[in-house]
Formats: sequence, structure tokens, C-alpha cells
Amino acid sequence: MDLSVIIVNYNVKEFIYNLLPSIKKAGEGLSFEIIIVDNASSDGSVEYIRKDFPEVNLIALDQNLGFSKANNIGLKEAKGEFLLLLNPDTLLSEDTFRVMIDFFRANPGAGLAGCKILNPDGSLQLACRRSFPGPWTSFCKVTGLSTLFPKSKIFAQYNLTYLDENATYEVDAVSGSFMMLPKAVYDKIGGLDERFFMYGEDLDWCYRVQKAGYKVCYVHSTQIIHYKGESTKKSTINETEIFYNAMHLFVEKNIPGSFLVHLILRSAIVARKIVAFSWKKRMIIFPVIFDTVLYNLAFFAAEHTYAYFRPWRGFPDFTIAIVYTIPVALHILTAAMLGVYRRDSLSILRNTGAVLISLVVLSSVTFFFKDFAYSRGVLLLAYGILFMILTSWRILLQFFIRDEIVPGHTKRIRSLIVGTDPTALEIAAKLSSKITTLHSIEGLISSSMKEVGSNYSGFKVLGTTETIKKLIAEKHIDEVIISSEYLSYAGIMEMVSSCQDENIEFKLAGKNLDFIIGKSIVSLIDNIPLIGLNYNISLTSNRVLKAVFDKMLAALILIFIYPFAYLPLSKAGRAGGFGQIILGAPSVFSGKKSFVGPKDPARFPGLYLGREGVTGLWNIEDGPEDNSAKLDIFYARNQNLWFDLEILGKSINKNLK
Repeated sequence: MDLSVIIVNYNVKEFIYNLLPSIKKAGEGLSFEIIIVDNASSDGSVEYIRKDFPEVNLIALDQNLGFSKANNIGLKEAKGEFLLLLNPDTLLSEDTFRVMIDFFRANPGAGLAGCKILNPDGSLQLACRRSFPGPWTSFCKVTGLSTLFPKSKIFAQYNLTYLDENATYEVDAVSGSFMMLPKAVYDKIGGLDERFFMYGEDLDWCYRVQKAGYKVCYVHSTQIIHYKGESTKKSTINETEIFYNAMHLFVEKNIPGSFLVHLILRSAIVARKIVAFSWKKRMIIFPVIFDTVLYNLAFFAAEHTYAYFRPWRGFPDFTIAIVYTIPVALHILTAAMLGVYRRDSLSILRNTGAVLISLVVLSSVTFFFKDFAYSRGVLLLAYGILFMILTSWRILLQFFIRDEIVPGHTKRIRSLIVGTDPTALEIAAKLSSKITTLHSIEGLISSSMKEVGSNYSGFKVLGTTETIKKLIAEKHIDEVIISSEYLSYAGIMEMVSSCQDENIEFKLAGKNLDFIIGKSIVSLIDNIPLIGLNYNISLTSNRVLKAVFDKMLAALILIFIYPFAYLPLSKAGRAGGFGQIILGAPSVFSGKKSFVGPKDPARFPGLYLGREGVTGLWNIEDGPEDNSAKLDIFYARNQNLWFDLEILGKSINKNLK
């Protein structure tokens, strides 16, 4: 037998489904076996593999033993002349096995090798060729010097980014996602060190191969795609800590007495924890810091402004420390109690309440501490400035980074579908009709220039796999979805690699068209059940705020604008978006409608989508008539006051144009 492929699976059946056909393609003309060791998956992987791939040698474990132990179980079963440890979240080229086997037969001194590995966006996955973590290498990696100076031979030793990725050469280590070696080498050095639960075992294996007198090589002439980290996303392990602990174990085992490396790695664990915590809580930490600075700036500005117009010398020196710490602490505490600092939002309404309450609290406190009650004028001026700047930065931030802060943006996902075959057309049709997302299928990509301009089931062929890079830029594409039935795996690799600078997401549609896999998520193609979904429109806080807004706006319109709506001069205006909103005010005030809402809320019985809207996404988004149902669902899922204001503004603007 030529080859044994050992795969450790943990809850990634969608990736396995796409990997196994690519293995069969790569194995044509060779005798090979596939050994899958399942680490107690709970996603139905075992049943699924047994049913659809009975030829696979499946070893189902009753507990998660980790990467090293599971691979060793598979290695003991292997009978091939060459052995390959392969991650389940990978995709192979048709020539991968043959290129690698030919390399070993032409280079008898090679004991272990890895190929070129791409990320899903086409960029090189840096771990596919690297150095061992010595003192200087570790320091440059941990401090980021290797990232700052990627072309420097001095600083970029860990990931060898100064070397040409399109050349073959000897390296210290390759990625554990693809490691091939002759069975004779395995028999000599043994399996993976089982003290490594995950991470580090590949470095250790490469180190042992070299100690046994063999070379470890990076082979550029064939490539695979690795989605990276899919199994860890579905586990409760601390990936960062396990990684650095693995590095620590590697150093302890193979570079004894290196106190400096141990210190660097332990420091890295602590630093990464702090950074990870800070980034995860950034929507809490950064606003607190920003508000603290702005609060004190407001007091500083108020003090000097008031002193300019009034005969006042400012705060005495001995009170400065208290004036610039206690008031801001009271405000931050008040704001925190009102829920101003939340990870998922920047609430302007809560912030306004916090400013008013902290003003009252501070005024009350100074009543009892008269030594610090210097000027009510300064206090009122400071809080006037504070209200404006704290509100302003929240408004600006919501507009500039609304994708993260405000989930209710109307940006469509612009997609290209690679293929003109029935499978590709079915993917396009399913995504277009998917009611829970706003996909815009910009067009199809063909492998033949002759088909460009043709129309298939309403979808136009815009270009070919050779011109796709240009189309991505021109059409502002967000994702490219590839049918594995249309292109060869080598063709997929070539296309993805050519677009590595476009920062685009490439996704692969499952063979049975149930799901799409990408670098960050596995998405269902078909519509998911509507009942039981958590929509923003059903949240009590959103419903109350929406009702208050509707009543207030309707009352203002009825008092100041509505009486003039039927004057002859206003006839043209009544037909526009603004007139539509004005004339709808009575229905909104009575509670029959909302200014912004679904077109037909009764079309989904048992699902609350809000009151019928005077306007809505259905009024401002162009598209077929049956698209309104999708837009109503999208609005209900993402509704908030800012989204309503955006829709109102666009409704008026659309008719003005």
C-alpha cells in the first residue's frame, strides 16, 4: 500500500464531508487507506461517516484523548509505505499525494515534509514552515518583532517569512495540519509525544526526526487549504494557554536549562490573557477610559471658561486631586449601574440618564461637603459640555463602525457563485431566497470565456476564474462561494491563491447543498425555522423605546405639520416619502401602525414582527415583490432605534431624489 491517511476528527463533520472527496481525487492511481479517529464527537460525525463513507477505517473513541493520543492510535493501524497526518478542516489538490510521494522518493534523506498551506483567503498559512522556539526566536515572536519586520532574517526567524514561499527547502518544522513521512522513519522515531494534548507535538516530532539524522522539508509544488482551528471553536479548552504551555513543554524537553525561553513563554501566556480579556471587553473598557478622560476635560474647560467671564480664580491647588477623581468616579459608577457600559451596545439614552443622575448626585454630595461646593455655574457648565461630548462621540462611533456596534445595518452580503452547472444555480437560488439573510448574488463565474454574458436562471455570468480578482474589486464582493462539483480542487487552489491580496472570504458549498463552509463559520443554506428565534423587535426594552419614539414623533407631526398636509401647495409632497410619513401619523399615534415596520406582519402567524410600518426596508430596498418577506424578517431580527432612524431618513431621501 502506498499511503495511509490519518485524520483526527472532533465535531467538524461538515469539513470531513468536503475533505474525503478531495482525498479520493488525490489518491487516484495510488493504493491508499483513510483512517479517521473520532475524539468523541457529539455532532453526529460517527454515524455520518459510517453511513456515507463505509470504506473509511473509523475508530470511534468514547472520550476526547487529544490530538497526539488519537493520532498515535491511527498510526498503529496504518499499513502504507508513507504516512500522512492530516487535519479534517483541510482541502487537497488532486496532485498533492503524488507530488509529496515523488518528493520523498527523489530525496531519501528527507524524513518528514509538509506542503504549501493556504488560508481560506488565499494567503500563506505561516505555520507551514517555521523554526524551533529558541531564546531569540521566541522573543521576536512574542514581542511582535517578527510581524513588524517580516522580511528580516534577524527578526522573522520563527515563521521564516523572509524566505520565498514558492521554493522548496529544509526547515526546522512544518505544520501539524499536514505532515507526511515514510513509515520506516515512523518505525524508527515512534509516534507523537502524548504529553502534548494539542499544539507542540508537531514541533517535537520534527525535532525528533532531525535528531534521528533526517531532514524536515517544506515542499512548495503542491498546496492545500486549511481552515484552521475549527475543532477548537467547538470545545471549551483555553487555546492560547494550551499553545504556550505546549511551547514551554517543548523547550523543557528539548532545550533544557533555557531559563530565558521559559521566562519569555510564561510572560507571553500572561500577556496574551490580558490582551484577550481587554479585547473581549473592549466595548466596556474603552468607553470607561474615554468617558473618564472627557469628563475631566469637561471640568477643566468649564473651570477656565467660567474664570474668563467671572472673577473666579479656579479650584484651589489642594483640592485638584479630589476634584478630578471623586466626581468622575461617581459618574462612572452611576453610568455602570444604569447599564451604559455594555459589551454589545453604546446606549445614548442610558448615557443621557447617567449624566442627569450624576449631576443630581454630585450636587447633593457638595451640599454636605461645602468646602468643595465652589460654583454651581462651573458644575452646570461642565455638565453641559459633558452631555454634548459624551453624546457626540457615541453618535459618531455608531455611524463610523455601525457594523460592530449597531447590528441593524442594511448592508447586503455581495456574493459571487463560481459555476454555471445545476449545482451552482441551486446554490444561487437558495441563497437568494434565504429569508434570514440579505444575500445579493451579483452573478456567476465560469471557467470558460465563451459563457461570459450568458444568463442562467436569471443569474448572469460576469467573468471567469481568471478575471475573478478584477470582479471582486469592481463589485465590492464580500464572499465567493464555490461548488466543489464545478471546479477541480487544483482549480480551486489556483483561484484562491490568485486572490490572496483581496481580503475576500472563499466558501465551499457542501456536496448535498445543506451547508457552506468558510474560514469563520459553517452556514446552513436552507432557511432555518422561524419560530423560536430571538428577534430584537420582541425585546421589551426595544418595544418600549420604539413605542415612546412613535408617540412622540407622531404627536409633534400632528401638532406642527399635519394641519397643513392638505393645503394645495402640499399636494406634491403628499406623494413623496415625507408625505407618506406625515399622513401616517394618525395611525401611528392611535397604535395601529408604527413609523417603521414590516409590510405584512401577519404573513408569519405566531411570530411577532412588530406593527405594520408606514415605511420600512420593503419601501427603500429595490428588488422583486416577494423579497419583502425576507426584508421583514431581517428588520425584525435587527431592529433598534438607530435602524428605524436610518430607514426613515432613506425613505424621505429616496423620494426626494
